[in-house]
Amino acid sequence: MLRDQFPGLNNQVHGKPLVYLDNAATAQRPLAVLDAVNGYYLHHNANIHRGVHAMSESATELYEQARGSLARLINAPSPKDLIFVRGCTEGVNLVAQTFVRSRLKAGDEILISHLEHHSNIVPWQILCEQTGAVLKVIPMNEQGELVLDDLDRLLNARTKFMSVVHISNSLGTINPVKKLIKAAHDQGVPILVDGAQAAPHIKVDVQDLDCDFYTVSGHKMYGPTGSGVLYGKAEHLNAMPPYQGGGEMISKVTFESTVYNAVPAKFEAGTPNIAGGIGLGAAAEFMLSVGLERIEQRDHELRIYTEQALQQVDGLRIIGTAAQKSPVFSFVIDGVHAHDIGTIIDHYGVAVRTGHHCTMPIFQFFGLAGSCRASLAFYNTEQEVDVLVESLLKAKAMFA
Repeated sequence: MLRDQFPGLNNQVHGKPLVYLDNAATAQRPLAVLDAVNGYYLHHNANIHRGVHAMSESATELYEQARGSLARLINAPSPKDLIFVRGCTEGVNLVAQTFVRSRLKAGDEILISHLEHHSNIVPWQILCEQTGAVLKVIPMNEQGELVLDDLDRLLNARTKFMSVVHISNSLGTINPVKKLIKAAHDQGVPILVDGAQAAPHIKVDVQDLDCDFYTVSGHKMYGPTGSGVLYGKAEHLNAMPPYQGGGEMISKVTFESTVYNAVPAKFEAGTPNIAGGIGLGAAAEFMLSVGLERIEQRDHELRIYTEQALQQVDGLRIIGTAAQKSPVFSFVIDGVHAHDIGTIIDHYGVAVRTGHHCTMPIFQFFGLAGSCRASLAFYNTEQEVDVLVESLLKAKAMFA
């Protein structure tokens, strides 16, 4: 069974089998990823790109093979179009400070959506403070779907950049990003898509989407923490200045001037997270071997089952009921604080997230301080959903 490939799922919590439903925060890792990281440190532990000795060359080969695996996963035109980053947060900040900042003047606008994670809000607020630009927001409705009626008004001559999430980490909403990308391009506006939650759940094809930038976080898609990639169209990456200065991103340095290296090295200053990159490549290969369509189908089955199962809990309300969504369920229960729920069901082995999930504007819209969030991955089971429901019923009974 595929589930057997994830040893972390075999843990016990408070003497109960672990029911891990916090995948939107971070996923468990398959043996293929653990073996790849361990294998690097055991057999290839050397710095990359600079050495002529065998260990360095083998480490470099593994690292660049990983870049190729990730390019295949998201169908990038070339592995050279992928920059290794620490995750989506660094990917967004890199684009903000190197591609967007030089394009802005006071009064220009950046367009995001109400469904964004803080990591796709705060970098743009910082940029607006630095340049005098204005942040605009696509609204959402009570179902947690974007309201696009006024998109033509929001995308105008003042709009210089757009950045939107592919799948909401709090509500599971799958945004119509292809439609948004076309609308942006029709106005000559480049666009970044935050794919942190999309990459683990659906097939991503950056060429079909035609996005200018797309970023993913490794630890959401079964890879190591502190790893990720930023895809960018080649013409953008070649024109952008470097994000950081240091070793590897240069081809010549004198005290008078520096000549920068070619992409992708231009954006990868210093010794990178080599083991993390290799592990992330292994995660991409693992997902490809499982089959992205198979993962999508399993996600759909779990979503339907969980939606129906949660209806057994009186007073439970799911926040966000979009027609198109992944198996992510933020919910509240009448009369019970979210943190109390999370603490109680933890004693039954159930791991969920509580709070605002780094999306405070979403919960301000719903008039809530936060919620419980159960987020499923393809390795979860219907039996685990049943345990979740049973534990919620027991938690609710305690406060009856």
